[in-house]
Amino acid sequence: MAASELYTKRARVWIPDAEEVWKSAELNKDYKNGDASLQLMLEDGTNIEHKLDPKTKNLPYLRNPDILVGENDLTALSYLHEPAVLHNLKVRFMDSKLIYTYCGIVLVAINPYETLGIYGSDIINAYSGQNMGDMDPHIFAVAEEAYKQMARDERNQSIIVSGESGAGKTVSAKYAMRYFATVSGSTSEANVEQKVLASNPIMEAIGNAKTTRNDNSSRFGKYIEIGFDTRYRIIGANMRTYLLEKSRVVFQADEERNYHIFYQLCASSHLPEFKMLKLSSANDFLYTRQGRSPVIDGVDDTKELSSTRKAFTLLGINESNQMGLFQVLAAILHLGNVEIKDRDSDSSVIPPNNGHLTAFCDLVGVTYQDMSQWLCHRKLKTATETYIKTLPRLQATNARDALSKHIYAKLFNWIVEHVNKALITNFKQHSFIGVLDIYGFETFEINSFEQFCINYANEKLQQQFNMHVFKLEQEEYMKEQIPWTLIDFYDNQPCINLIEAKMGILDLLDEECKMPKGSDDSWAQKLYNTHLKTCSLFEKPRMSNRAFIIQHFADKVEYQCEGFLEKNKDTVNEEQINVLKASKFPLLVELFHDGEKAISPTGQVPGTGGRTRLSIKPEKGREKSSKEHKKTVGCQFRNSLQMLMETLNATTPHYVRCIKPNDFKLSFSFDPKRAVQQLRACGVLETIRISAAGFPSRWTYQEFFSRYRVLMKQKDVLPDKRLTCRNVLEHLVQDQDKYQFGKTKIFFRAGQVAYLEKLRAEKLRAACIRIQKTIRCWLARKKYLRKRSAAITMQRFTRGYQARCLAKFMRRTQAATTIQKYQRMCVEKKRYRRKQAAALVMQTILRAYMARQKYRALLRESKVVIIQKRVRGWLARCWYKRCLVSLVYLQCCFRRMKARRELKKLKIEARSVEHFKKLNKGMENKIMQLQRKLDEQNKENRLVNERLVGLENTYTTESERMRAELSRLRGAEEDAKNKGHQVNSLLEELEKLRKELSSTQKEKKTIEDWAQTYRSEMETMVSELKDQNGSLKKEKDDLNRLIQEQSQQMTEKMARAILEETQQLKTDLNEERSRYQNLLTEHLRLEEKYDDLKEEMVSSNVSKPGHRRTDSTHSSNGSEYTYNSEYAELEDGARAAEDVTRGMDTSLTLKLQKRLTELEQEKQSLRNELENKEDQFLRARARDDVEFKKARGAELEYESLKRQELESENKKLRHDLKEIRQSLVGNAATSVGAAGSPAYKVVLEQLNASCEELEVRKEEVLILRSQLVSQKEAMHHKETMTEPSVYVEDVSKLKDAGELKQAYVGLKDTNRLLEHQLQTQRRGYDSEVESLRGELQNVKEENNRQQQLLAQNLQLPPEARIEASLQHEITRLTNENLDLMEQLEKQDRTIRKLKKQLKVYSKRIGEMGAGQTEGQTSPGQMVDEPIHPVNIPRREKDFQGMLEYNKEDELKLVKNLILELKPRGVAVNLIPGLPAYILFMCLRHADYVNDDQKVRTLLTSTINSIKKILKKRGDDFETVSFWLSNTCRFLHCLKQYSGDEAFMKHNSQRQNEHCLSNFDLAEYRQVISDLAIQIYQQLIKCMENILQPMIVSGMLEHETIQGVSGVKPTGLRKRTSSIADEGTYTLDSILRQLSAFHSTMCQHGTDPELIKQVVKQQFYIIGAVTLNNLLLRKDMCSWSKGMQIRYNVSQLEEWLRDKGLMTFGAKETLEPLIQAAQLLQVKKKTDEDADAICSMCLGLTTAQIVKVLNLYTPVNEFEERVSVSFIRTIQTRLRDRCESPQLLMDTKMIYPVTFPFSPSSLALETIQIPSSLNLGFLTRV
Repeated sequence: MAASELYTKRARVWIPDAEEVWKSAELNKDYKNGDASLQLMLEDGTNIEHKLDPKTKNLPYLRNPDILVGENDLTALSYLHEPAVLHNLKVRFMDSKLIYTYCGIVLVAINPYETLGIYGSDIINAYSGQNMGDMDPHIFAVAEEAYKQMARDERNQSIIVSGESGAGKTVSAKYAMRYFATVSGSTSEANVEQKVLASNPIMEAIGNAKTTRNDNSSRFGKYIEIGFDTRYRIIGANMRTYLLEKSRVVFQADEERNYHIFYQLCASSHLPEFKMLKLSSANDFLYTRQGRSPVIDGVDDTKELSSTRKAFTLLGINESNQMGLFQVLAAILHLGNVEIKDRDSDSSVIPPNNGHLTAFCDLVGVTYQDMSQWLCHRKLKTATETYIKTLPRLQATNARDALSKHIYAKLFNWIVEHVNKALITNFKQHSFIGVLDIYGFETFEINSFEQFCINYANEKLQQQFNMHVFKLEQEEYMKEQIPWTLIDFYDNQPCINLIEAKMGILDLLDEECKMPKGSDDSWAQKLYNTHLKTCSLFEKPRMSNRAFIIQHFADKVEYQCEGFLEKNKDTVNEEQINVLKASKFPLLVELFHDGEKAISPTGQVPGTGGRTRLSIKPEKGREKSSKEHKKTVGCQFRNSLQMLMETLNATTPHYVRCIKPNDFKLSFSFDPKRAVQQLRACGVLETIRISAAGFPSRWTYQEFFSRYRVLMKQKDVLPDKRLTCRNVLEHLVQDQDKYQFGKTKIFFRAGQVAYLEKLRAEKLRAACIRIQKTIRCWLARKKYLRKRSAAITMQRFTRGYQARCLAKFMRRTQAATTIQKYQRMCVEKKRYRRKQAAALVMQTILRAYMARQKYRALLRESKVVIIQKRVRGWLARCWYKRCLVSLVYLQCCFRRMKARRELKKLKIEARSVEHFKKLNKGMENKIMQLQRKLDEQNKENRLVNERLVGLENTYTTESERMRAELSRLRGAEEDAKNKGHQVNSLLEELEKLRKELSSTQKEKKTIEDWAQTYRSEMETMVSELKDQNGSLKKEKDDLNRLIQEQSQQMTEKMARAILEETQQLKTDLNEERSRYQNLLTEHLRLEEKYDDLKEEMVSSNVSKPGHRRTDSTHSSNGSEYTYNSEYAELEDGARAAEDVTRGMDTSLTLKLQKRLTELEQEKQSLRNELENKEDQFLRARARDDVEFKKARGAELEYESLKRQELESENKKLRHDLKEIRQSLVGNAATSVGAAGSPAYKVVLEQLNASCEELEVRKEEVLILRSQLVSQKEAMHHKETMTEPSVYVEDVSKLKDAGELKQAYVGLKDTNRLLEHQLQTQRRGYDSEVESLRGELQNVKEENNRQQQLLAQNLQLPPEARIEASLQHEITRLTNENLDLMEQLEKQDRTIRKLKKQLKVYSKRIGEMGAGQTEGQTSPGQMVDEPIHPVNIPRREKDFQGMLEYNKEDELKLVKNLILELKPRGVAVNLIPGLPAYILFMCLRHADYVNDDQKVRTLLTSTINSIKKILKKRGDDFETVSFWLSNTCRFLHCLKQYSGDEAFMKHNSQRQNEHCLSNFDLAEYRQVISDLAIQIYQQLIKCMENILQPMIVSGMLEHETIQGVSGVKPTGLRKRTSSIADEGTYTLDSILRQLSAFHSTMCQHGTDPELIKQVVKQQFYIIGAVTLNNLLLRKDMCSWSKGMQIRYNVSQLEEWLRDKGLMTFGAKETLEPLIQAAQLLQVKKKTDEDADAICSMCLGLTTAQIVKVLNLYTPVNEFEERVSVSFIRTIQTRLRDRCESPQLLMDTKMIYPVTFPFSPSSLALETIQIPSSLNLGFLTRV
């Protein structure tokens, strides 16, 4: 493909950069052939011109499409080059927080410098059994691949972990070993892992040190072989070490430390046990202060020493050996402080009494003299003589340091050897996996012999790596039948030859070491002369003659020659060694005498198991000749390395390359320079180059077709996918060299996938534009129509609004006019009324004034007239009185004169007779007349008197009236006088008021002004107060609202707290159940293991002859849980196994013997007690016989008297009752309609019923009395019958004394029964009489109370009367209800009490042997004796729901019903749970006959048989489901018929009669419940094993919605195709399997609640496995996959709806998966999106949410990645969540199972046993 087609405008490229190594840029214009430069724009917007190399014209590297960035496998990148690799690693590490990446067969691990939660047991379980390419890169994936290949290919494996110091090699190796220990399934893996991990603190303490690059740098290499047996379980381990850096013991560079153990000892020198070491601070010793950095930040050396000592103890190194090791280490420190001074130029001396040398000698147990001498002297041997030569100070110091290094190396070897002894086992090793933790390529400012050896080892490993990669590429091409072309790759064999070939660097170094006066300078000259001109890889520095440069595969390294010879020879003064060998310190002697063991020429040390172990150094101290050492360090290292390479070549290697991201140990900080340097050094880029040289991109035909289907036309698609792909590729890519067609894959050269992706993106972009055009047109039209409709609607509403506004305006105008009219009218009225009121006031005042004036004038005139009248009257009266007096005086005088004259005349006439006669004559007439006149006068007088009386009355009345009028007038006159006075005072007051009015008006004006001011002020104040009031009201409302909110919050908080507490209690309960059920699982596992061991022992011992020991004390009364099966296991092999097992477990045998002895003692005591009871019973019976005869007569007489009294009392009560009834009837008749009348009827009905009951009881009493009398007569007849013949006849009929005794006992029992019945009836009669009396009294009281209430109600008004009646009725009904409830409770208690008594009596009868007394009454006796038998009613003969079987048929029963039963036939043809019903019916019969042995053996056999069949066919879901259903049904039957009230509520009367009567099987119910739990867990495991292979394929990989998700390019480690092929599981497969599970359980009659729990567990497994795989698979975290998951979940929910299982929690188990799918689909940009995610994903943990966001990968270029800032925002908002940091869900978690009681309505007596079960030996009872 031409460059002009790729380097077009907007194409992105990589250009070199000094800071970032590579920088991304974008082309501003197309590149044309011949252009000298490229116009680029950087990511920050800067435009630059990139000059091309005029010689090579190489264009910059092209950048991969964004959808390929962040791939799991670097080989999946279309453009394979250094910048692409670096960028991909950086994106994964920095943005996605992913530290592992594949690079072909290499796992690249970047040290995060942070603890990550990706190494837990849940992650291990997730990776276990998975293909390496199916999960995200991980060290566990590499370990799983190695483990799988070891088991599959029967070939040893090795994992090579390399990297520079601080890259994380040791941690990676440790996690790999932890994975092997976890998945191997061995019972001892934990111990091996603990020991291997315990070796880490030890090896780190003695082999790790602080360097400038790493605080815990391993200064040695190690290769750990983990051994496996034939079952691929860990059985042991072995460790080899390489090239310990001994020079560090005596010298450290700046900012470095010696080995950690020295600083740990110095930091712990204050401890009492270390006082003898005479240590102090690390700065006080030469060997620990040279680096001037004795402390590591964050590390406590004291605690580290404590961990080291614990590890020593765990590995079997006791305290004495530990203290010995510490003594040797302290001695090395003291030896380093020994000061050697010059004596002269050729000799040296140690000052006497040197404290450090004294301490050294004391610690190692040597003499001061010998050590001081041989530190400054040396012995030289010749053929004939021996010389002692003094050493100059420098040589003596070097000899001292050499001795220190030698002692430390010996100590290191000793520790490694003891660690291996602790890790090795005696089991035969079948295969192994080796983990190589070795130093990576090193280059420092000063590189010496150690760096040379390290880089030499890395050259060898790189060569092996290159060959392996090349081999794999070749195998891939050959397998796919691709034409093989030789790939040119870097071969570092010349560099290796330079080092190890003849006349190479090591050869010349060894030769120089053999020279007597060899030196570093002479060796350097030999190197220059030999290789400078002949080898291009060897160079000489310009400025130095004591250094050389080697061009390694990674980089050029300059080595300083100084010290090479000394380090290679590693010489130690032999006399010093001899002094140490003569030590009194045992450990030191052991260290140096270990070297005398014979070794083979290859360096193999004899050891256990024939295992080969390479030591760090071959032995140096063998005195085979006068030479101190046979081999140099370089030679030893070369041999060890050769053996290591042979081991690696004999295994299948797996590579882990550890990268150090920065030198400052910052978490998730990436330094591109350091990363590129390590990538070049570790061979990753070389792997990329080899892959890029061939065909790096590989697609299967199906994947290619699925991905690039959009580039094909419909006519191009053929049935043959391979031919279709070939045609399309030939059309798309013209150059056929760019691709090759293999058998199953298409191979592409570098860049072709990017080109195809570009074509695909352009096609999709064009399609998107077309779709967008159509959609936008549709949206625009829809928008226009919406706008048009909206406009019309707005116009309609606007016009309507305007019309409403006009009408409103008109109404307002009219209303305003009306208001104005009325307002003006009102104003005018008010004004008129004010004026009118003012005029009226003025008129009133004026008229009042005028009236007062007129009144005053009238008053004055009236008073004047009165005065005049009074005066004139007084004058007239005075004149009148004077005139009257005068006239009276005149009349008196005149009349006196005339009277005097008449008197004189009469006096003269009287004196004459005639006169008298005349007078008399006339007098008579006159008398008569007078008489008549007198009568008339009397009449008139009466009339007058009457008139007078009337007039008097009238006068009196009138006079009274006149008096009253006079008094009124007088009062009026006085009032007038007073008014006159008042008028005067009022006038005076008026004057005053006028004056006051003027002053008041003035004051009023002032007050009005003040009032106006005050009003304004008050108005202002009022407005302010209103404002304040408003604000206060607002504050009050706010406070009220706040209070309400707080109260609501408190309520909600309390509700939440209660809910949380409830949930916590539920969780605790579930945890407790889960813990208990886990213990049951562990118990089951141990039982299975025990059975396996027993079978193994049987198989191993069955053929061995010899005596078999039998336990003579065996008994069947052992524990219920340890019964052995007594069927089908009685063969010789099984008995032999039992005997062997019994012989093995002595403690169990002793326990069983002790238990047997206790049971025998208990049995003997029970027998003795039974005999005592029998004796007591016989004595009591004899005594009763004597007393019975005496007391029976008196009792009968007493009872007859008592009956008579009771009858009389009964009559009396009946009479009283009759009277009460009549009175009640009368009262009821008089109070018809009263509120209490229904109660009377109820009471009457109760009393009638009681009377009827009394009549019945009376009849029964009479019958019993007649029977008793007849019995008495019969007894009397027996006692008085003395005829010998009768006695002899009876005796002859009773053949022996036994029958006589039986007859007597039967009669006595009958009498006692009748007596008991009589007493019972008597007590019942008494209680009934008392109850009737109480009822009678209650009725009387109720009657009185009703009458009182009736009288009270009649006095109330009608409404109150009705209300009172209702209240009374409610109270009455309430009381009656309470009474009925009390009676019901009392009856319940009575029933419970009677049931308990019945059980007690049943047990006592069983103990007393009541069964033996059945049928003791002789039939003849019953016939001969004239005794009327008691008529006891008996049920008719029917089936009791029991099955009888013989003891010898028990094995046959268990065999036919459990072991050989086929669940399919039973489930289809018979009733569900039939075996459970049959077993329970057999158990009922054993209980009925009171055979405890039979009950025990039946239950034990049933339990063991179920366990056996489940062990045999535990992987068959149908079998497990069948026996789970039957076990639960059997458990429910035991509960339903146990007799407990809680389980008998739903029973029928017939079922209650079938309850167990003799045995309480509560303990067995617990055992069977535990068995059901075990079966349930086995069912879940069986289902999980069936579902597990389907879940990932069906839920994640299979495209349920075709075409939604596309297949991205993958790398070397191909993933499982998401296209459904034949044999691939789909979602329909899962649904069909779930339906099969459900239908099987329903057919077996499993309880619905249990089915719900099983389905809930199924859905949890589906959700957990799917979510875990989603979290560990980056390619599954995309928008389209989220849609697929949600669709799949909806299908599962639809399945739940179809089965009616939506409401019990199964759907909730899928909630985390649903939320994860929603998280993949929601928008992930803004803060609002973050809030929505936080509120949506409540079922996911923070780690899971962040993981999904980090893994989110766009499948197409149109999708966007999640930004790092958004992920940090999510982390910030979820920081306060209190949750577990665990990433994955626990797929092994099983919800605690419960078995709710489910009674059966099936009657046991109706169950028929089919003949197909072969149970003809069972008999229905």
